[in-house]
Amino acid sequence: MENNFNFEKTVNRVSTVSIMGNLFLTLFKFVAGILASSGAMVSDAIHSASDVFSSIIVVIGVKIASKGSDKDHPYGHERFECVAAIILAGVLFSTGLGIGRGAVEDIISGNYKNLAIPGILALVAAIVSIISKELMFQYTKVHAKRINSSALMADAWHHRSDALSSIGALIGIIGARLGYPIFDSIASLVICLFIVKAAYDIFKDSVDKMVDSACEKDMEDEIMEVAKKEEGVLGIDKLTTRVFGSKIYVDIEISADGGKTLTETHAIAENVHDVIENTFPSVKHIMVHVNPCSAFAIR
Repeated sequence: MENNFNFEKTVNRVSTVSIMGNLFLTLFKFVAGILASSGAMVSDAIHSASDVFSSIIVVIGVKIASKGSDKDHPYGHERFECVAAIILAGVLFSTGLGIGRGAVEDIISGNYKNLAIPGILALVAAIVSIISKELMFQYTKVHAKRINSSALMADAWHHRSDALSSIGALIGIIGARLGYPIFDSIASLVICLFIVKAAYDIFKDSVDKMVDSACEKDMEDEIMEVAKKEEGVLGIDKLTTRVFGSKIYVDIEISADGGKTLTETHAIAENVHDVIENTFPSVKHIMVHVNPCSAFAIR
């Protein structure tokens, strides 16, 4: 329960910073886009507004995911975090398509002379956005890795996609101010592609965690090495893992001396169980099965 509390507390703190930062950027970029006649900057402001909604989704999803096991959910609620990330991906995808549609309409109209030339304020807004969103990305990413939160990591990449889209907006605004107004619309289209790509990556990662996929091979190898070092373990017969939201479930079959008593082999299994759960915080539960083995058949 204490780990769940710290997990939720960290997510709430990071998400609060994200929400406050994005509210400021949304207002600043929207006003700058309107006053400076930049469609790319207005599109970028819409992207930042979607970040506010995304952070709220993350908070709600993690709050549910942090609940302990109950009668109806004996394995816990961790997968609700994946649900939050999938919803976030849907919001991103819809936002990207909306921005892309407006950009394509401007490009295919062919009436480029009537497109407004963005003002200097749009340039300032783009630079402020790039710096702010990159800082927010790094801050959120560090905490997402520390608590192993897929929803928070999705939110971090949402910040990065916004920083990249602001770079696209900056290039488009500069191009438009150099005498090529269509560059502003092209920048909006590039922003759309960044957003859709980020949505796809978030969606794919979340689905992988929803369908009991195995954890990374490097981690499986580390788990096996830790188990092998325990006294009484003669070998590892089988290891399977499955990702359950932000947690991992492990099933491992070890070999032990068949001449030992049930009490002795049970103690070996308990030691393996404890050392793996203590070494790997993301492992929520491990099932250890002991196979009898001749002392001369050490692997």
